[in-house]
Amino acid sequence: MPFPPDATLADAGEFGLISDLVALFPQGEHVLIGPGDDAAVLRIRNGHVVVSTDLMVEGRHFRREWASAEDVGHRAAAQNLSDINAMGGRAHSLTVGLAAPPDLPAQWALDFAAGFAAECALVGASVVGGDVTRADQVVIAVTVIGACTTAPVVRSGAEPGDVLAIIGRQGWAAGGLAVLGRGFRSPRVLVEAYRRPEPPYDAGAVAADAGATSMIDVSDGLLGDAAHLAEGSGVSIDVRTSAFEIPEPLQAVAAATGSDPISFILGGGDDHALLATFPDAASVPDGWTVIGEVLEGDPVVTVDGGAYDGATGWTHF
Repeated sequence: MPFPPDATLADAGEFGLISDLVALFPQGEHVLIGPGDDAAVLRIRNGHVVVSTDLMVEGRHFRREWASAEDVGHRAAAQNLSDINAMGGRAHSLTVGLAAPPDLPAQWALDFAAGFAAECALVGASVVGGDVTRADQVVIAVTVIGACTTAPVVRSGAEPGDVLAIIGRQGWAAGGLAVLGRGFRSPRVLVEAYRRPEPPYDAGAVAADAGATSMIDVSDGLLGDAAHLAEGSGVSIDVRTSAFEIPEPLQAVAAATGSDPISFILGGGDDHALLATFPDAASVPDGWTVIGEVLEGDPVVTVDGGAYDGATGWTHF
């Protein structure tokens, strides 16, 4: 039953909250047993099972004054769905753990769940279980399960001579974060990009079918994640800045903050674009942009042939 508008999590109680949350998550046909038992049971028809887990901590990964509960739900789902996408797969099931202070409004949890469910619906995935508990701050833990119908695309397959390509918005969320960090809300398109990323959910499987040799989603920064490909594959990667078109909103924020606009693109994460290597330019699918090349040498990432002295991305510790 609906809670009063001013009800907190303590008022709602664990089982009352779970009951209302479960009602927000429709179940797909692959779900044999969903929320309500000790564990979910899923039907896997074919392919490889792919699993990933992510955490979001209030004050570290999001701030409630910068994003609504629904926005946080979209972001929490997107970053997990994107991990399956980056393996060349498709997510079908998720579990969600929510730890929160007892005085958190119950409506915040319900709005979070609504945003989470709406993002999952974009790929047809179901929330099949989870847990709630008390904590001093909001912590969200998500596990996502998906499937690859072809061999998963890993980080360790890039070869010298491959090209590096990207698909999806890149640098927009970083621009939005820079705006919010200075107490502003404009350009609105960048703020909204930070609050609700738009990962290219259909691109991962297409890249796998096209013969991508390695792939990763850009969550920690383009150069930082390119470095994961370089290290995993034992190759060097060079990124060409001339390959990027810098959108006007990023130019505006860079001018207002005294920044180089390319720094948002090279160092920004949280857009969840896909970064992949392909054997040659002819094998790159439509919609992708070639932005560099894979070379022999130590596993480093260079920019326009040399070292880059700007920020390379997010650090977790």
